[in-house]
Amino acid sequence: MPPKECSAENLRELFKNLPDEIRNAKDEVGTVITVPAAFNQMQNSATLDAAKRAGLGKVALMQEPVAAIMRVMKDNQADGNFLIFDLGGGTLDVAIAERISGKINFLANGGLTMCGGRDFDRILLREFVVPWLEENYSLPDDWQIRDEFKLLKSIATYMAEQAKIELSSDDNATIEGETGIADENGEEIYIDLKIDGEKFMAAIDEPVTKAIETARATIEKSGLTAGDITKIIFIGGPTNYKPIRDRVIDALKIPGSLEVNPMTAVSEGAAIFAETVDWTSQEHERKATREQLQSDSKLGLNFRYESRTPESKARIAVTLEQEIDGYTFEITSLDTGRTSGLVELKK
Repeated sequence: MPPKECSAENLRELFKNLPDEIRNAKDEVGTVITVPAAFNQMQNSATLDAAKRAGLGKVALMQEPVAAIMRVMKDNQADGNFLIFDLGGGTLDVAIAERISGKINFLANGGLTMCGGRDFDRILLREFVVPWLEENYSLPDDWQIRDEFKLLKSIATYMAEQAKIELSSDDNATIEGETGIADENGEEIYIDLKIDGEKFMAAIDEPVTKAIETARATIEKSGLTAGDITKIIFIGGPTNYKPIRDRVIDALKIPGSLEVNPMTAVSEGAAIFAETVDWTSQEHERKATREQLQSDSKLGLNFRYESRTPESKARIAVTLEQEIDGYTFEITSLDTGRTSGLVELKK
């Protein structure tokens, strides 16, 4: 199956899991798909093509570092320079971006392939699980490539991944469980070993060091220094592991941000962006945040108001061109149905 069709199949399955009211209103709903900052025009076009094949309708692309910053901006409106350290399942993406008066500009990006959570799983398997299995059970030297032990390797890999996740919140992890596989002596293999967090960090030192070097090179490419960076925004499952965050913060001498959830920051930022898009426009223009409404000339009223806000209150200004007595007005939110109730119109 070609990559585009693989991507389209994933999008189809995700779309199937949406609530019926969203799936049945495709003409009124837009989809934001996030992409790495390093994607070129051809890769972006391929992503849009995959979305079209999946039948998603109106689609906009958003760079993942921008999505992460938008999520940070939701809670913190301060301007500054940000380093987005996105360590995912298989790759590292690093981006430097600046926020000035609500506008986000990219200054530089870099990254590494073969540097992510799956690589850590392989290291954990190679350095801890495989030696333990070979020490405690009778296995041939080439057992990892033999068909009769293929299931054992899959189970061991899965257990290694679970141990890595456990290390995100604990200093140590335990790999324990039946495999249903027997060794060459017919003894059923039962895995039972403990992983020390410090030893695990030592084992993944090489890829973590490369990740830090990539971040330094990206800062240099941006023309900034570490002192110019406001904070590091950590994205991706592996950055849930505190020792990795601490190592990056200490090496780069830049404060780390714990304001957002590394697992959901990009999707939350994409959702915030999706709300700002006018999906009825041809070019997917941004919705206005302020609107105004005028009454007929007889009343001479002018309403200026915040049309969109994440806050629970919105400011509305009413100007009068003449003296008016005996009028009331009422404001109703079309989205929520919330109403102000009748308010007397007076100066």
